[in-house]
Amino acid sequence: MPDLQPGDLVILKSIPASLLRGLPEEDQIEIRKIVGKPVIFAGSTYGQAELEFKDSHGDEHTIWVERDRIKPA
Repeated sequence: MPDLQPGDLVILKSIPASLLRGLPEEDQIEIRKIVGKPVIFAGSTYGQAELEFKDSHGDEHTIWVERDRIKPA
């Protein structure tokens, strides 16, 4: 994967089940909606990619996923 810079757009290829576990149903739905769509790469720490997106209500969210779950947009 090429080096990504904060602000680059990436595609979330899949969601780990552990990310959704315990979240309210509404949050789970909003996270599922971004799979396959461009979201903002905010950075990387310890092999985890920090992704930022806005939900259908305009609220901002940040999630962390393994870097192999994303690809450049």
